[in-house]
Amino acid sequence: MTFMDAKIWAGSIFGGEWATSRAGDSPVMEPATGNEIGRVGVAGPDDVAAAAVQANAAQRGWAAATFEERAAVLRRAGRLFEEHAEEIQGWIIRETGSIPGKAAFETAVAASECYEAAALASQPPGEILPTGRPRLSLARRVPVGVVGVIAPFNVPLILGIRSVAPALALGNAVVLKPDPRTAVGGGVSIARVFEEAGLPAGVLHVLPGGPDVGEALVGDPHVPVISFTGSTAAGRRVGEMCGRLLKRAHLELGGNSALIVLDDADLDLAVSAGAWGSFFHQGQICMTAGRHLVHSSLQEEYVARLAAKADHMPVGDPATGQVALGPLIDERQRDKVHALVTGSVDAGARLAAGGTYEGLFYRPTVLADLTTEAPAYANEVFGPVAPVMPFSTIEEAAALAGDSEYGLSLGILTRDVMKGLALADLVPTGIVHINDQTVDDEAVAPFGGLGASGTGSRFGGGRANMDAFTHTQWVTMQGDIARYPF
Repeated sequence: MTFMDAKIWAGSIFGGEWATSRAGDSPVMEPATGNEIGRVGVAGPDDVAAAAVQANAAQRGWAAATFEERAAVLRRAGRLFEEHAEEIQGWIIRETGSIPGKAAFETAVAASECYEAAALASQPPGEILPTGRPRLSLARRVPVGVVGVIAPFNVPLILGIRSVAPALALGNAVVLKPDPRTAVGGGVSIARVFEEAGLPAGVLHVLPGGPDVGEALVGDPHVPVISFTGSTAAGRRVGEMCGRLLKRAHLELGGNSALIVLDDADLDLAVSAGAWGSFFHQGQICMTAGRHLVHSSLQEEYVARLAAKADHMPVGDPATGQVALGPLIDERQRDKVHALVTGSVDAGARLAAGGTYEGLFYRPTVLADLTTEAPAYANEVFGPVAPVMPFSTIEEAAALAGDSEYGLSLGILTRDVMKGLALADLVPTGIVHINDQTVDDEAVAPFGGLGASGTGSRFGGGRANMDAFTHTQWVTMQGDIARYPF
């Protein structure tokens, strides 16, 4: 039996052991072929309630474990992601439509997240504070209890494990709700890894499900912290609900990131970076370069070269051929992408490349001669679409880049990196890459956006994870009971 053998998990949900859910199961579909490639258990609200109670009880023992014990589990988890990477990648390729390189990136980052989390377990848990009385005063970090993690379909393993691993390392229990469309790569793989790594039963629960399951998780009284990654619309609802319940919500949401190409940029390298930023994983990434802002002296040639590159990029089934782009996740997403493209053309944009599809395979698309109101420019597309807009001055580039409700990532391409940094200072954004495109992620770096892109850096980097998954407790100690005049 292999590590990811469906006989272990088919039709089941996980809470330390695999069990039949109250809500039954659903098919695992392969977007490239439309074939059913397995069946995964799906949870209902009753499963969430039971899991939250079990997680709350199990968390106490896990928090009482030594940091060495918690770190050892996380290190074993990292090794398991490496040892079984090829098998996990196979599911990610078929389930999400990822090309092999993207699937390999997911398993590599998953391992890194676990190793970084293992180191997090031994970080100093607090600090000694000054006090005006004869006592010891300190602030210490303590686990929040049970963390609810809601992860999306597009990069399911990374966007789940980046919350699961640090939350566990810091002594919390976790209830993970992966998107049911990618519940194997984004849920089963994480459950299997921690099952084999020796995590105590009940500390991690994996409950694939729809919006009703997410709502039950956010509303459960045993879950004080929610880590949500997904659309801005859904994130607003999560944030509103958490606000009413006085829960902490960490929200990593959508984006419409700008890639700025200054007049001194190497055009060949800029076009290559722009193509990667917009077309990698079919544009289904929150950091995708959704707006190419190109100096007017380069704009015409940039569009021509980007369109030529798009026209020659192979699109097809990543499980069976050497392709640059796989399928979009489903028909609903394809139709949304196509409506934004056709709406922009109807509004006067020039279709320089793409704009067509077969099944779920959407051709990489380049749009030029747009206005800022064009649907594919003004909105997050979440598809392989590169709208190109010219600018004349640094001030105009900054104004265009900042003219968005989103503030996730920014790329600036220039031979003068100090000029690039000065430009970045003018654009509100959570992430800046000078001389790179907008899509990147490292376990050691803080990650998060501003405005409609979320609530700031709530993932990655030791301090961000510590802030996200612990709370601060003030403690004082003195030798004798304090005397009072009452």
